[in-house]
Amino acid sequence: MKKLERRQFLKFAGAVAAAPAVSRVACAQAYPAKPVRFIHGYVPGGSADITSRLIGQWLSDRLGQPFIVESRPGAGSNIGTDAVVRAAPDGYTILLVAPANAINATLYERLPYNFMRDIAPVAGLIRFPNVMEVNPSLPVKTVPEFIAYAKANPGRINMASSGNGSTIHMSGELFKMMTGITMVHVPYRGAAPALTDMIGGQVQVMFDNVPSSIEHVRGGKLRALAVTTARRSEVLPDIPTVGDFVPGYESSAWYGVGVPRNTARDIVDLLNREINAGLADPTLKARFADLSASVIPGSPEDFGKLVADETEKWGKVVKFSGAKAD
Repeated sequence: MKKLERRQFLKFAGAVAAAPAVSRVACAQAYPAKPVRFIHGYVPGGSADITSRLIGQWLSDRLGQPFIVESRPGAGSNIGTDAVVRAAPDGYTILLVAPANAINATLYERLPYNFMRDIAPVAGLIRFPNVMEVNPSLPVKTVPEFIAYAKANPGRINMASSGNGSTIHMSGELFKMMTGITMVHVPYRGAAPALTDMIGGQVQVMFDNVPSSIEHVRGGKLRALAVTTARRSEVLPDIPTVGDFVPGYESSAWYGVGVPRNTARDIVDLLNREINAGLADPTLKARFADLSASVIPGSPEDFGKLVADETEKWGKVVKFSGAKAD
């Protein structure tokens, strides 16, 4: 990510924090006065959709207006994002922000928007790990054994992903970048067909989202070597982290909420406050735990920094990998 863009984003987040509270009480009392559109850029039924519906229902119950989840898949989530960028900055169209927004800033040569300029951060929601897994026929049981095998067999390991630029793909490319090994990237149109070929042995390694792989791991169809987050996963407590063997390695999927730029600060604050209340609610936290996720509460500025840091990090990995948008 260009340093100028990063500074623009952080400057914007700071400006939002310092905005004068003109008519703050009146606006907060009036909002929301009608249904709110909650857009995400993915197909229905996946983790993004489930996350949107869980937090959307919480906000509906707390604020007395429906938060209607809309799935706008396509172009690596860019279609859904663009719909929010173009919406009025009145709080009635909000976006589920995801790692794709950070990755796409570099993956796509041209976008119809500048994400860090055009979307204001509201709140983080959840973070969940990927799992580095191999087909059991591969003669490795640990990350160091995998690295040694890959170095002894350059170019002979096929790495599956759910598509170019996905977090699954980028997690593997980060691993390649930090270890110096060579793997052949095999992109699929989604995690399901990639997992089918993983189990069948056509591809040997994958850095999949935990929720979609965990039953295959528990059933012995795939062998988990490590999780990609900085800490171990509560649902795979006996599996080490990649960072235990590759110092500094960290990769995770995460979701948060954003709104069109120039949305009033009191609306941002109201949404942030209610979202954080949801993240502290034991029942909602348990539902997120079912997705193998941990909550990431904080201020709009905290979430803005996360997005800026992730954009910079994944920009380097995209350039290293030479990945291009499909």
